Amino acid sequence: MSNSVNDPKPSLRALDGRLDKRIALVTGASRGIGRAVAVNFAKAGADIIAVARAKSQGALEELDDDIRALGRNCTIVPLDLRDYDAIDRLGGAIYERWGKLDILVANAATLGPLSPLSHIEVKHWTELMDVNITSNWRLIRATEPLLKLSDAGRAIFVSSAAAHKHKAYWGGYAVTKAALEEMALTFAAENNITNINVNVIDPGPIATSMRAKAVPGEDPSTLPTANDIAPLFVELADRQYHRSGEVIKFYDWAGIERAS
Repeated sequence: MSNSVNDPKPSLRALDGRLDKRIALVTGASRGIGRAVAVNFAKAGADIIAVARAKSQGALEELDDDIRALGRNCTIVPLDLRDYDAIDRLGGAIYERWGKLDILVANAATLGPLSPLSHIEVKHWTELMDVNITSNWRLIRATEPLLKLSDAGRAIFVSSAAAHKHKAYWGGYAVTKAALEEMALTFAAENNITNINVNVIDPGPIATSMRAKAVPGEDPSTLPTANDIAPLFVELADRQYHRSGEVIKFYDWAGIERAS
């Protein structure tokens, strides 16, 4: 691993003000990458709408405390992303309160069972599709009008290298991430003449609880952390970042050499 993870690019050491007074919606915000992104966005000046499942209420409240300690506002939203009507209501509530949305980070996902495709139970397949694909489509429907009301709307989706590896037993998760990438890049193409930029981040192996579940024998100390990848999200969310319709691999961006 290069020194890039422990010594970020100079332009990213000082985050203050890059997202000043921007409104950012982050899903899966109670832990892992989502939590790190929410905190780093707040450090950069953004106010946060933090979404996670109701059973993560305690973690959301801790995040709220941390963000308010940074001098920014946090609105916590305990919400199961399979409650699609609630996503629509959230869009309406954002419009009523702020009149716009500047940044969407669609980070929440479920790993599902690692097993042969033919062995996946229908209920698990349905959950994978509901959480990893359909909820993100519903977020697009609910937030696209709000992002267009921003002076620089930014949508960031989180994919996985599994989408392209055709690896045995990873089919359920991989299929959803491949579909998510296509959906996000189509969304980008549909907004190529609007003020919305849409990009996808492929994190690679990151020391998160999902990674530990997927690869239990791996030493997490050998991996970058969620805090290491968060500055990439800040860069893509910046008003000054104008590229759209791309899949950015964190390991390439950070200059990390690793076979994964």
